[in-house]
Amino acid sequence: METGRVNPTQRLENTGISGLKSIHYNLLEPALVEAAIKKGEGELGQGGAFLVSTGEYTGRSPKDKFVVDEPSVKDSIWWENNPPLAIDAFEQLKKDMFAHMEGGEYFVQDLFGGSDPAYRLNTRVITELAWHSLFIRTMLRRPEAAELDSFIPEFTVVNCPTFQADPAKHGCRSEVIIAISFEQKLILIGGTEYAGENKKSVFSILNYLLPDQGVMPMHCSANHAIGDPSDTAVFFGLSGTGKTTLSADPKRILIGDDEHGWSDTTTFNFEGGCYAKTINLSAEAEPEIYATTHKFGTVIENMVYDKYTKELDFTDDSLTANMRCAYPLHYISNASDDSIGGQPKNIIMLTCDAFGVLPPIARLTPAQAMYHFLSGFTSKVAGTERGVTEPQPTFSTCFGAPFMPRRPEAYGALLRDKIASTGATCWLVNTGWTGGAYGTGARMPIKATRGLLTAALDGSLNDATFRRDENFGFDVPVAVEGVDNTLLDPRNTWTDKAAYDANAAKLVTMFSDNFAQYEKHVSDDVLAIKIGALK
Repeated sequence: METGRVNPTQRLENTGISGLKSIHYNLLEPALVEAAIKKGEGELGQGGAFLVSTGEYTGRSPKDKFVVDEPSVKDSIWWENNPPLAIDAFEQLKKDMFAHMEGGEYFVQDLFGGSDPAYRLNTRVITELAWHSLFIRTMLRRPEAAELDSFIPEFTVVNCPTFQADPAKHGCRSEVIIAISFEQKLILIGGTEYAGENKKSVFSILNYLLPDQGVMPMHCSANHAIGDPSDTAVFFGLSGTGKTTLSADPKRILIGDDEHGWSDTTTFNFEGGCYAKTINLSAEAEPEIYATTHKFGTVIENMVYDKYTKELDFTDDSLTANMRCAYPLHYISNASDDSIGGQPKNIIMLTCDAFGVLPPIARLTPAQAMYHFLSGFTSKVAGTERGVTEPQPTFSTCFGAPFMPRRPEAYGALLRDKIASTGATCWLVNTGWTGGAYGTGARMPIKATRGLLTAALDGSLNDATFRRDENFGFDVPVAVEGVDNTLLDPRNTWTDKAAYDANAAKLVTMFSDNFAQYEKHVSDDVLAIKIGALK
């Protein structure tokens, strides 16, 4: 049985998948919610949101992601970061997964990865779960109905959570598998219901393809000034650093919250939706994002709720701290209609410093921007990945190492060249701890962060008086209107100054040790940066 809208020449039989009981092509949101409820995948919540639990896996499984070791990509994949999967193991995986799917009911979405027509990727996503189809339809770019008549997929994602991989047969490490074949243009996902694997697999593909077109793929959010797309800002950062929250500024136009490309003319969103963390979300602090949790078709993932009233509990993290909501961009009132801005005028690198050492904002030279981009220092926050229960300091190069198929220097070089050609100003913003490390201090006040960002984006911060940070050498403002000046010097926020100095020395050493791996691959101005040298 087939339902929905599909180009007849592109039915699933052309992919090698056959014997399915029913196939639903390009169903719209009401039909997907109806199907998900009928199949018992979740419940209808307040306002028509869809409430679902992903079971055992409530975050990504980065160690279970593989790239097929094929001749065309052998010399361009960063294999230390992307474990190889033998071609014969992938073929066995595909055979076994497709056999497992026979007789099942599956949902197909034909979507675009990328809002800029010059660079978008036609992506077909085949899912076992109806709510996964709703999720990916929310998260990627939705073609117009007429565009589906000529839609030809360039890459296909197949997600089958009930299929469990066999390490002995399939060359993997557990029952979970995310396997990418660039030659077959096929991604196979099995063993996990966590929906984020769907969108991140598409991000990984774009991260590999776009650099060859001179486009910088970025794990970032982006916005631009109202009425002026040329005044665009991008916000790099891993999950939990504030990309979604800080880019959803009511005084600016939201381009997107997570994944973008930087071409020679545009900053463009890869997605058509947002995937926001909801732990401690409040109507007072983040009214627009909060409102999406009560709108039709928003996917509410792994949140505790009252079984009778369906009222959500934004403070209960007993399922996971990685509770999320996925909603279409147009649910945010100030979202861009086309999700395209100009080239970035300001580049914000967000970090969540669990040591409590970094200042709330610092201005970077182009060489320092390259240094901190390749370093990618932050703290993984609870729940984002399996096994992470409290902040863990980490270095994730390019602020997105799990999604980078190429070596980091390839992306670093693109960033350096684009900064040089545009003259963009770079800022390092710490949304982590102040007044002490994790367990002693407190999270940086979001009001202060917003105030500093506003001053950076409107240009007024450049007129401030700056001091040279003795640990990292970057420029830190001494005073900013509307912000407690004490926050601007992290050492002053600590009661125990000796403890701060010890933590700062520890962090400087961590930076230096980590950056040693890039010293053979960077230019002399970046190599000349010696943090800790001013002491």
